[in-house]
This record gives sequence, structure tokens and C-alpha cells, in this order.
Amino acid sequence: MEAAQPKSKSELKKACINCGAELLYAPGTTELQCEYCGHSETIATEENSFEELELRPYLEELGHLSHSEVISLIQCKNCGANQHIEETYKSLHCVYCSMPLIIEDQQKEAWILPGAIVPFQLTKEKAHTIFKAWVKKLWFAPNKLQKAALDPQFTKGLYVPYWTFDAQLFATYTGQRGDYYYVSVPYTTTVNGKTVTRMRQERRTRWSPASGSISGFVDDTLIKASQQKSGRIPNKIARWNLKELQAFDSSFLAGFVTEKYTIPLKEGHIESNKEAKRIAHNWVCRDIGGDTQRVSSMNMKLTDETFKHILLPIYISAYNFKGKQYNFFVNGQTGTLSGQRPYSFWKIFFLVVGIIAAIVLIIFLIDLADKQQ
Repeated sequence: MEAAQPKSKSELKKACINCGAELLYAPGTTELQCEYCGHSETIATEENSFEELELRPYLEELGHLSHSEVISLIQCKNCGANQHIEETYKSLHCVYCSMPLIIEDQQKEAWILPGAIVPFQLTKEKAHTIFKAWVKKLWFAPNKLQKAALDPQFTKGLYVPYWTFDAQLFATYTGQRGDYYYVSVPYTTTVNGKTVTRMRQERRTRWSPASGSISGFVDDTLIKASQQKSGRIPNKIARWNLKELQAFDSSFLAGFVTEKYTIPLKEGHIESNKEAKRIAHNWVCRDIGGDTQRVSSMNMKLTDETFKHILLPIYISAYNFKGKQYNFFVNGQTGTLSGQRPYSFWKIFFLVVGIIAAIVLIIFLIDLADKQQ
């Protein structure tokens, strides 16, 4: 008989000492709670104790193996999202597109261990309340959407993977500094049928050469680490306070879905370099000074590069209407909501018919009143 394979740190579950049920993370706290008997246990955390990993070894072929583990995943065949498998799934549906997931399709994959996490601060009930309040304010929303909003099973908590990159930045540059000045310019206009000459101020720019160097620390450049065919997280809600990052502990995952990164570290690093260049350009412009700037050349160098794999919280409600998918997102830390919405053709149609009928009725009554006079 084969020995049972040990579970990875990310898959270890904790049982309630009173009733044996699985303990789940309680959003907004540092506790695991039992939803059956109410027992709770504190998650031992150390503030700012997460580790920044040196980047270069992980960009090598086998470098990532020193800080990785194997986890169970199911990949959605519809949108491509890789979702971490939990024994307590109440319904196996993709959080992004709501398509059914087949438990037999689960597979083992290695991932670089998360270094830090922003735990959920909102409960599922609070997120669902925010979603319902938003739906109620929508004009011409289909009745099926209203019904979906009333069913909490459509709202699911998800930890989304991101890369963060730190580096010391140094760059040399050449360019031009532009300083505004104003000159009086005559122009003609017509006043009371007469042509008169007046003066107006026009802005000009005086350019002077500029060169120099800038340096500084680029902290926590945030790069999305997953990509699906649909269900992309809107920029409006993809804003978290990273000062609240805590050292990763699998206890925070209990009761939530965890998505595995599908954008490799190398690709994330390329995107972080683009962001670093944007930051460097802004620093150069500030260093040049003046009212406007031109950057002719910039040579940037990054040193002491480190990274983290982090998990950030969102709630998703997936909804399909007439063959089209709609997603609604609530930031699990701030409560910010964003989403697409379908429109009900019949509600709009009957409103237009009602308005036309009202106009026809008013015209009829006015005409009738005229005839009676």
C-alpha cells in the first residue's frame, strides 16, 4: 500500500478542536473561526516579516525551485484561470466565468511560494450587500440579474496573484528644459463695424540644454501575474494598500479560492522594467525642472533587484446573459466595486412605448379640448 503524499503548506487545513469541522479565515481579523460551533484560534503573524527574494537566481532555469512547492489546481477550460483546489468547495465552478469545473481534471503544479498576502478585510456577506445595493441602482437591468444578486452563491472570494519588484534605480540623461514666457502680439478685430487693433499675450517656450543623473529606490512595483480570456480585473478596483501586506500564512486562504499565476516571473520582470522606465522618465523630468521638458536620451540601470509573489483579495460575481459573460468585482480590502452590466431590451422597449403612448394621449386630449371649445 502506497504511503499518502504529504500536503504542501498551502494545502494544509486546520480542524476545530471542538467539533472537527474545518476552521475558516474570518475577514478583517487574524483569526480562524469554526462556522459550526463558533470556536476561534489566532493566526500567529509577525509584522513586516515577509522575505524579499533575490531576483536573478529565479530568472535562471531552475532557480525558482529553491522556494517553491507543489499544489493542486484545476484549470478552467473556458477562460484559462488556474484555481487552487480545496476539499470544502461547495460548488466546482470557475470564479471568473462560472463554467463547471471537473474535479477529475485537477493536477499538481509547482509554484513559487507566496511571500506575502493582504488578507480579506470584508466578509462575503458585506461584499454581497455592496453588490446588491449597486444592482438595485441600475436602470433597465434584466430581472435575472436582480435574481442573481439575491443569491450569495454567485459571489465568491478570490486571492489574485501579483508580482512585486524592488530595485535601486540609476539613470543618466540628456534633454532640454523649457521655460514659458509671454509676448504681446497685435491682432485686428471688428467693433461696431470698425476694424480695430488690439494686443494679446501669447505663450512661448525658451529651450535650454539639460543633462544629469537621477537615482532612487523603486518600491513594490505591482505587476499582475494572471491572465484569462475573460473576466479581467478592472483598474478601478485593482488598488490595494500594500502597507497592510502580511507574511504569507496558508491560514488566510481557508474558505477562499486561490488563483495560481499564469504570467511567468520572467514576463512579469519585463513588465516591471517598463514601469521602472516610466518612473525614471518622471524623475528625469522633475530633475530637469522648468515648465516643460524634452528627454532626448536616458540610460537606466537597475541593481539589487528583488521580488515577491503576493496574493491580493477580491470578490467576484460571474453572470451570463444571452450568451455574454458579465463580471462584477468588489475589492476585498477597500470595498470598491466595478462591473459590467447587461440591459433589458424589453424594459427599454416598454418604456419607449409608454412614452410614445403618453405623448399621443396628451395630443389627443389637447385636440379634444380644442374641439369642445
